[in-house]
Amino acid sequence: MDEIAGLAEHSLAQQYPCRVPVWWGRHGEIERDSSEIGVSGRLVTLRISKNFRRFEGLMAKILRAPKELRRPLDRMNSTLWELCDGSRTFTRICTEMNHLFKEEIAPVIARTAVALSLFQQHNLLLILNEPLDGRWSVGPGIIPENQELADLEEDSIYDIELLSGEQV
Repeated sequence: MDEIAGLAEHSLAQQYPCRVPVWWGRHGEIERDSSEIGVSGRLVTLRISKNFRRFEGLMAKILRAPKELRRPLDRMNSTLWELCDGSRTFTRICTEMNHLFKEEIAPVIARTAVALSLFQQHNLLLILNEPLDGRWSVGPGIIPENQELADLEEDSIYDIELLSGEQV
């Protein structure tokens, strides 16, 4: 595979992007087939509980506002989300994104770095100096300790099963 110019010198090159504990699930058909472990090529949706303050909670109750936010990711961000399991370096992630999306993601280094930054701004991702190695769960369908989410309906579109070789 061709080396991506400037990737080795990037400040994130040897860092490990890792999603934080948040409920997520896959859905839809396979759009991009990756050989990477834990990458399905399907779309991903995140579920995040809403934390209301006193007045907001009262208004939410009156207006019957949903108690959770569902954030569907587009296909590039879905792939990026699956790649950010704390086991891959930024270099490896950029290489795989470039392989899967080619010109569509050019310039891959800048676009991947910006996407990771946006995940960080929403408190969905950390950049680690070393691999995650099971310090917390990053698999699909796991409700974090600090969140309360309702159980999914039995006919839910979300697939929360681990893929072959995928870590919890």
